[in-house]
Amino acid sequence: MRLGIDLDGVVAAFNDGWTELHNAEFGGELHPDMVTMWNGLHTLAGFESMGEFWAWARGNGERPSVFRHLQLLPDAIETLQRLDGARHRIVIITSKPRWAIPDTLRWLADHEVPTTEVHFVDRKHEVPCDAYLDDSPLVLPDLVTHRPDALVCRFVRAWNDPVDGAHDVAGWNEFERLVSDFAVTRGDDAQ
Repeated sequence: MRLGIDLDGVVAAFNDGWTELHNAEFGGELHPDMVTMWNGLHTLAGFESMGEFWAWARGNGERPSVFRHLQLLPDAIETLQRLDGARHRIVIITSKPRWAIPDTLRWLADHEVPTTEVHFVDRKHEVPCDAYLDDSPLVLPDLVTHRPDALVCRFVRAWNDPVDGAHDVAGWNEFERLVSDFAVTRGDDAQ
């Protein structure tokens, strides 16, 4: 099966990365668990707008963008490797500013994410997949609406709420189990 996998907040520890970088640059004491809303990062970081947050996150001549500094979330790479080994196709589908694309591609290579297909898009439903894993409260309802035959999974986070038609997963093991069950239900031999 084709598995559409989001990056930030799903594979990459985005909130851990940006809060650590912010603390180092501004001497703050931000923690990833302080992030409870989707578009409120600027408030937490002390910027007047999300535009200012992204201008800071972009990087400068002294450092690359925040997307280059991210760690893997627990069990992400190991699960992706097992799913890839089970003959599923890992399709990375991420929404990023254009300036973040080079650092994101370097990050994928550095962490040896098992994919041969990467999409940088806002309308993730336009990339056909059999299953999706995302944490965006904006993307999940769109996937459920436009991909009704797909297995849509919400990576449960403080900034998203349950979505009718999406399956909640608290971790990578749950996602792997749902994919395996879905493959059996569909009659796919990749398990």
